[in-house]
Amino acid sequence: MITIRLPDGSERNYPAPLTVAEVAASIGAGLARAALAGKVNGRLVDTSTVLDDSVDLAIVTDRDPEGVEILRHSTAHLLAHAVKELYPDAQVTIGPVIENGFYYDFAYKRAFTPEDLAAIEKRMTEIAKRDIAVQRELMPRDDAVSFFKGIGEAYKAEIIASIPANEPISLYRQGNFIDLCRGPHVPSTGKLKVFKLMRVAGAYWRGDSRNEMLTRVYGTAWGKKEEQEAYLTRLEEAEKRDHRRLGKQLDLFHLQDEAPGMVFWHPKGWALWQEIEQYMRHVYRDNGYQEVRCPQILDRSLWEKSGHWANFHKNMFTTESESRDFAIKPMNCPGHVQIFNQGIKSYRDLPVRYGEFGSCHRNEPSGALHGVMRVRGFTQDDGHIFCTEAQIQAEVADFIRLLRKVYQDFGFTDVQYKLATRPEQRVGSDEIWDKAEAALKLALEATGVQFEVLPGEGAFYGPKIEFHLRDSIGRTWQCGTIQADFSMPGRLDASYVAEDNTRQTPVMLHRAILGSLERFIGILIEHYAGAMPLWLAPVQAVVMNISEGQAEYATSVVKTLKDQGFRVELDLRNEKINYKIREHSLQKLPFQLIIGDKEAQSKQVAVRSRGGEDLGQMSLEAFISRFKAEVAALSGAAE
Repeated sequence: MITIRLPDGSERNYPAPLTVAEVAASIGAGLARAALAGKVNGRLVDTSTVLDDSVDLAIVTDRDPEGVEILRHSTAHLLAHAVKELYPDAQVTIGPVIENGFYYDFAYKRAFTPEDLAAIEKRMTEIAKRDIAVQRELMPRDDAVSFFKGIGEAYKAEIIASIPANEPISLYRQGNFIDLCRGPHVPSTGKLKVFKLMRVAGAYWRGDSRNEMLTRVYGTAWGKKEEQEAYLTRLEEAEKRDHRRLGKQLDLFHLQDEAPGMVFWHPKGWALWQEIEQYMRHVYRDNGYQEVRCPQILDRSLWEKSGHWANFHKNMFTTESESRDFAIKPMNCPGHVQIFNQGIKSYRDLPVRYGEFGSCHRNEPSGALHGVMRVRGFTQDDGHIFCTEAQIQAEVADFIRLLRKVYQDFGFTDVQYKLATRPEQRVGSDEIWDKAEAALKLALEATGVQFEVLPGEGAFYGPKIEFHLRDSIGRTWQCGTIQADFSMPGRLDASYVAEDNTRQTPVMLHRAILGSLERFIGILIEHYAGAMPLWLAPVQAVVMNISEGQAEYATSVVKTLKDQGFRVELDLRNEKINYKIREHSLQKLPFQLIIGDKEAQSKQVAVRSRGGEDLGQMSLEAFISRFKAEVAALSGAAE
């Protein structure tokens, strides 16, 4: 008798071995139709898997995240199947699942065109409708190498040849198409109903620029049509919000080839930057941080001592002077330790909190650069807390509360918490890592937040808590972080005098709230679609005259507003007022102040809000009061 234990706690008994699909059918016809895979004792398997012993079993459908991932992986195979039918000379390479979809790389005599994509997607639909059974096969490694060489798939043969010889190779066959895969996959191509090919890109074989260029086809797949439609709508909205397009439209910044990965900030963009920096400077001041500034270039010996040279050297820009090797700092922490080391510190001085708007440079691959989101030169709202082990939990908990307040002021209320633990390449003993990871876990638990563990994704010098914020169209961005470092302070000779007069090494908490200011500004632009809240807007209002007769009064209005600290522009151009209104509306300014003869005579202004609402005439004093009240309501940092 075989006992199957189901997720709801119930049990079913069967007299003989049976497949996952047969269990699903015994539960109900609806579940049998929906079944994509099974989860046996926590391990995903095909529905054709035979159960010959008592197990815990969950039937996986498109309602489960694992089910959607199986749909996407199976659709990648469907894509490769269609390509091989249409272009038999094409060779298949790899086709993994990625966020919201999949891709597959092909070796072909030319790149695929948009017309090719349409033909491939049509063929994919035809193959799916054939409802071909998807079957798993096992083959010895060497036999699999010979098999794929024999059918002209040199790339697959190379992949398989890199697998240990004694490991059986798992293959999946659907009709006349067969592919290497660990699985599981859907039971038949008829399960693949909702998918779309998105775009074509180039990709080097095995990601190495010394290898040949392949054609990468990206696609998306979902369990339900409405889910895919919602995703495509989000993509359209993201395209409208693209910070690179809005950065140009709103005259905030630009990038150019002579400075790859470096940003040229225009006056309006720099005004936005300064609002953010000054806000964070208040945060530093009000939460016990001392602002510092460290050199841009430090001797190689310091980077070797800190551990960066061995673990981060390939991402560092280096230079040489007078037979000495230097590195442009990729991060600020070694410099902050040097400041801490000046003079004797007592346990009574701890915690010591340093903050710096630190300019850093990292040699990111050119292909990874993306507007202001991924750059080579960037500024961090960087901070380091030197404390005792006993102080870690309170410091981290206080930081989490502070971070949530800052994000709320910028308009982000949905924050996700993730604990990234020790990576394979790291410094420090396992004992130290155990203490550091435990301290961060306790701090998270103390604040009562739900968090996810990310095994192996910590920094080389310590585990970290990552803070991911959700924007207005549902995307998440990792910005803030706090890392517990038990290694670097000792490596760089940091110490304090403990209560028993012994020399002790402090713990160093690396923390940032916004992360890269460049990237955070890009996130803000896309979150607000360029329409910044009043307190952040680079230009908060424009004053426009209808005719030359109001120019003097319009000029005096601008002066009064500027004297009150507002960022205001004056438009006295000899253009029709409707043209001016349309043009400034495209600049997404919070307010437009229009002055005609009536307003000039009564010493008032006619006010339009960003949404086009006519707020009517009001005195300049009334507008200033409204302006100040709105700014104060929008940001806790506003003065």
